[in-house]
Amino acid sequence: MEEGYPAKQGSASSTIRFPVEVWPYLAAVLLVGVGAIVSSGFASPSHLLLILGLASFLGLVAVGQTLVILLGGIDLSVSSTVTLAGVMSAAIAAGANGRTLDAVAAALLAGVAIGLVNGLGVGMLEIPPLVMTLGTTSVVQGLALIYTNGAPKGSASPLLSTVATGSLAGVVPYTLLLWAVVAALTIILLHRSVLGRWIYAVGHAPKAAYMSGVNVGLVQALAYTISGFMAALAGVLLTGYTRTSYLTIGDPYQLGSIAAVVVGGTSILGGFGSYVGTIAGAVIVTIIQSLLPVLSIPEAGRQIVSGLIILVLLLLYGRERAS
Repeated sequence: MEEGYPAKQGSASSTIRFPVEVWPYLAAVLLVGVGAIVSSGFASPSHLLLILGLASFLGLVAVGQTLVILLGGIDLSVSSTVTLAGVMSAAIAAGANGRTLDAVAAALLAGVAIGLVNGLGVGMLEIPPLVMTLGTTSVVQGLALIYTNGAPKGSASPLLSTVATGSLAGVVPYTLLLWAVVAALTIILLHRSVLGRWIYAVGHAPKAAYMSGVNVGLVQALAYTISGFMAALAGVLLTGYTRTSYLTIGDPYQLGSIAAVVVGGTSILGGFGSYVGTIAGAVIVTIIQSLLPVLSIPEAGRQIVSGLIILVLLLLYGRERAS
């Protein structure tokens, strides 16, 4: 079976393969149309580029979340990793361009370490992903509190702020260009590499993958390590975007990254889906977050809408994958 696509039951001559990723893109277009109706400037090129630029932060976090969910796991620690990377990069850089490299390197290394711990716990010690990453979240949140003493200090360097807020020729955000490169590499990894085949194999049938010679623990460790790295990268860029850091900067990305993956058509049970769909999922989540304030829906209502979307799609995709 081709990765990311369901096979329709029937004879060989009547078998139809329809990319499920089409639906999220159609949904994104529909939401833009709704936005254009309720707000005259919502569908303008400048505003759409702004939305895509904001979606790039979520899209980067969702890279690792896609890999992990394809394995049948989940990474709840992405939010705390984003936060820790953000406060570390701001504190180390302290607004100085000369410290940018040290700040970024330290934050990314912290993300890799967190992801590796998750991967070893899930892949080698066989701790359930939900339990492992939830525990890691608490530990990392505590470390962030200790590191900042409850009050984050410092600020992003002007160089990092330029990367996170600037745009090519004053039009295309640099973060969007970075996301495009990372997205292309992720799609290649999943569909044109040995690791990608292993990820789908483990997610589809871990026991069968193990019997076929796949090192299941190693694949899981690599996926979680990538997830930690990507969450830290997003945290660094977010700090550059806001020019400062705070202890809740990563909170929206725990639920948001899962929503982007599931809305994009990846089964929460693993083995089915693609980052191509996650891209649309990240855009949809960002459009909804941009559209709800225009409709004067309060924060509580936004959370309810996001939660309902996830529950409905979990039901649809979970039942489809299990059948």
